[in-house]
Amino acid sequence: MNNQKNRSLLIALLIINAISTILHYTDNFLYYDKYPQPTWITPDSIYLAWIVLTIFGVVGYVLYVKGIFWAAYVCLGVYSITGLSSPGHYFYAAQNIFTGKMHLLIWTDAIAGISLLIFILRSALVLKEWHKEREVNI
Repeated sequence: MNNQKNRSLLIALLIINAISTILHYTDNFLYYDKYPQPTWITPDSIYLAWIVLTIFGVVGYVLYVKGIFWAAYVCLGVYSITGLSSPGHYFYAAQNIFTGKMHLLIWTDAIAGISLLIFILRSALVLKEWHKEREVNI
């Protein structure tokens, strides 16, 4: 797979993650009292976490496009936490507490985060795109 296809795939995954997290985090913010979660999470922290983590995604994409792969992998990995952490809600209540909408948003978010993590691992371990970083910087 060439680099342009990888960039297109990454941007698609980032858009999917952004849409998924916007929906889930907004629902969590609006219906804060309905979502089981740790006491240290507040509506403001939900909003702030989404902004900060999304910035990591944007920076990760820019670094990836510039060929600075290891830094991109770190940023994209941090961004994937936005979705990967969503099933954490299940540690704070029985599953019957959650509505169908909540389950859907949580698992859509988780699957999006897993997809991004798979992209990172594939790029680093299978395609070894980071080898290109050395070639560019030499």
